[in-house]
Amino acid sequence: MATIDTSKIRNVALLGHSGSGKTSLTEAMLFTTGGTDRLGKIVDGNTVCDYDPEEIARKISLSTSIAPISYRDYKINVLDAPGELDFVGEQLQVEKVAGCAVIVVDAKAGVKVGTQLAWEQSKAAGLPIAFFINKCDDPDANFSAVFADLHEKFGTAVCPVSLPVINGSDFKLINLIDMNAYAYDAKGKRSVIELDDAMKNIAAEYTDSLNEALAGTSEELMEKYFAEEEITKEEKVKAIHDGSLDGSIVPVYCGAATNLWGVMALMDAMIDSFPNPATGKLTDAEGKKVAVNVNGDPSIFVFKTVADPFVGKMSFFKVMQGKVTRDMALRNATTDAVEKLAHIYVVKGKKQTEVDELCCGDIGMVAKLVNTNTNDTLYANTPVKYSKIVYPTPYLTQAIIPASAADESKISQSIAKMLEEDLTLKYENNSETKQMLISGQGDIHLAVLVAKMKARFGVNVKYDTPAIPYKEKITKTVDIHGRHKKQNGGSGQFGDVWIKFSPGEGEGLQFSVSVVGGVVPKNFNPAVEKGLLEAMAKGAAGYPMMCLAADLHDGSYHPVDSDEISFKTAAQLAYKECLEKAGPVLLEPVGNLDITIPDSLVGDVMGDLNTRRGTVMGMDPVPDKSGYTTVHATIPKSETVKYPITLRAMTKGLGSMEFEVTGYDVVPAAIAQKVVDEYKKSQA
Repeated sequence: MATIDTSKIRNVALLGHSGSGKTSLTEAMLFTTGGTDRLGKIVDGNTVCDYDPEEIARKISLSTSIAPISYRDYKINVLDAPGELDFVGEQLQVEKVAGCAVIVVDAKAGVKVGTQLAWEQSKAAGLPIAFFINKCDDPDANFSAVFADLHEKFGTAVCPVSLPVINGSDFKLINLIDMNAYAYDAKGKRSVIELDDAMKNIAAEYTDSLNEALAGTSEELMEKYFAEEEITKEEKVKAIHDGSLDGSIVPVYCGAATNLWGVMALMDAMIDSFPNPATGKLTDAEGKKVAVNVNGDPSIFVFKTVADPFVGKMSFFKVMQGKVTRDMALRNATTDAVEKLAHIYVVKGKKQTEVDELCCGDIGMVAKLVNTNTNDTLYANTPVKYSKIVYPTPYLTQAIIPASAADESKISQSIAKMLEEDLTLKYENNSETKQMLISGQGDIHLAVLVAKMKARFGVNVKYDTPAIPYKEKITKTVDIHGRHKKQNGGSGQFGDVWIKFSPGEGEGLQFSVSVVGGVVPKNFNPAVEKGLLEAMAKGAAGYPMMCLAADLHDGSYHPVDSDEISFKTAAQLAYKECLEKAGPVLLEPVGNLDITIPDSLVGDVMGDLNTRRGTVMGMDPVPDKSGYTTVHATIPKSETVKYPITLRAMTKGLGSMEFEVTGYDVVPAAIAQKVVDEYKKSQA
């Protein structure tokens, strides 16, 4: 494969709501440019990008696929990201290495949650943005309504560049830049035609929106706009290019990917309007902007990892500076390990093609790097470290149940590989509940994890509701006599203690000794403490005891029969009686919950929190997110187990949450009784 110059590379992220047609658009671009010899279809499960068995079965993208496209002697690296909200990590990875974003919108469904989130994420990443209104062949497609919605939600920078003219199965595309029209045959091949009167009328409806947006890019065009002078084609092209780079222009294109309508026009725009990697800025680990040096010291950034059972660990990277070649040795800025790029590949879907080198700005893959993971920077000679992708914390947690003993032995290894691949997952072997816990972004995310573990590693698991780590504490001060006496002939066992139990300040046992007169020898004190510590593993309801103060203040011993076991047993007998008299209560973990939501949904969310025993502590507007409010609340952990799903349903995916356990609080009596009954039932 011939090496291409950095100036002729475009890294394009395809974003948008699930089902808007991103993968179909990628397929159309590949087919149009000869990258494939057939036009794959999602319904047939034969597209280049959705090749994973789970993607084929679900008919949605689950991970980012890369499709290099050759067009007009340029290389367009299309990064097809999943639109499903559960796979936000994949979207963030794409936005980290892309030079621009094309947000695909369904011409029938219009602006959806995924559209808005893609816009917000792309803006946060500083990417130039364009919209592609897809599926204009749908009988219910409504371009004008969708464009109006885009214009209203995302501002006057949104401007039309191409318009559809549809009459049944007949489709024509109007280009507002050169005021030409294109007709398409049954195979999607386009030909230039002149605008008729009807087309001119349609174009006239949108010309003012275009000119208004173009005028905002320079004073000269602003003067022309107000003077109602004609803006030339050359001025339009330059304005869209410059405006796309600084965000003052958001061009809107249209078409139908499955019919190849408008696809070439979009690729032309990618080349003409969007930046090449050399013109951008890089951000280092300290947040400083670094100029791209095409001929500088080589460095790469690993933005994605795939745990492939056959190939091994696949590390996808972008060449940030300089040029990388096969067999080059690079140092990992995180681990300080030296990694050899024994083989470099470019990847198209699942197809891998080995190359000798990749220039600055290009995207490739290297397999079997031992000490390198996602978010790592590798450099040749000049130390550098690029800013990392910041992933959202997963809060939907499930307990993992192995299907068999054989599966249990393989869980840890397979989970470790999946965690390398997906940094939006979190795994914990909980010491309190004795459960293996996995946390993800949503129910689909976790369901796909189960399928991948089975398909890739042969591990069968299922999910169960995670147990809440309840605890207990006493509420009264009691003085308890614990006496253990056993005589079996010969030497026996004798231990006698008086222990004052009271609510403690710390989380565990605060043990003290105030014995006077040697009634209990000092060498037995540790046995008393050990006996209490072991007994505290279970309280009156069967949950661990916390915040317990115990003062050994009296007792007696036998010079022959007393030993450590006797005093340990005596202490445990005293503890058992304490549980009956000291008013034990059940405690549950509680924490701070911060919910960021659109202002219009604050009332609904607060009302829902009240039904979950939550207490609203305050609200704050979000400084960098206009129209959003963060609600601060405290809430029991048990009420948040399914809350990520509930919040997504209530806010249609626009809400986000942060939760952290901060302590324990007393469980209301009615709920406590249910918890105790369920625990006793599980132990029966």
